[in-house]
Amino acid sequence: MKNNKGFTIIEVVVVMAIFIIVIFGLSVMLNEIFVNSNQEMMSMNNIDQSRMVSSTFVNEIRNAIMGNDGSYALNYVGDSQIIFYSNFRNNNSFIVNRIRYFIDDNNLYKGVVTPTGSPLTYNLASEKVKLIQSDLKNEDVPLFFYYDGEYDGLGDHILQPVNINQVRFIKINLIVLNQTTQNSNSVFNVSAGATIRSVKDNLAN
Repeated sequence: MKNNKGFTIIEVVVVMAIFIIVIFGLSVMLNEIFVNSNQEMMSMNNIDQSRMVSSTFVNEIRNAIMGNDGSYALNYVGDSQIIFYSNFRNNNSFIVNRIRYFIDDNNLYKGVVTPTGSPLTYNLASEKVKLIQSDLKNEDVPLFFYYDGEYDGLGDHILQPVNINQVRFIKINLIVLNQTTQNSNSVFNVSAGATIRSVKDNLAN
């Protein structure tokens, strides 16, 4: 009898089908690995960025002082916007910047006006604005909380409208999208605060 060697058409089709299924499974698995790694990296970046933002804000508000034009240390204190004067990290300690933090479309921006001229004045048209935190989910939760001189870490914040002259301690409260997975709605919270040294009148805090 004649001995036929090789694969039949059915065997070839079966092998090709198995090969395609294996390749498809591997591609899905690799895609999940890369997507999840990318999402985790985005989440870590958001966490690091929010911590840096809160740390910078705390240092700036702690060093808030009277503006070069004689303005009070605090200019505006709202739920989602604050304006104050600070010389934190200025090379020239005499120069006091006007600093504004505000939310627009779930993004946190920081605007800085450096005084110019003689005498020094603040030209608001020269404000330099930059995005410092995206994916905010504060919604109805205030970004900033204000406390009087009796605040010791416990107790209620001052309700709006806030009397600027009563404010001694300010807290920033960032609620940020976690982004650990695609279409995730989970969030994380970064909160920090400081006493304004230049207006501090309670040495017990």
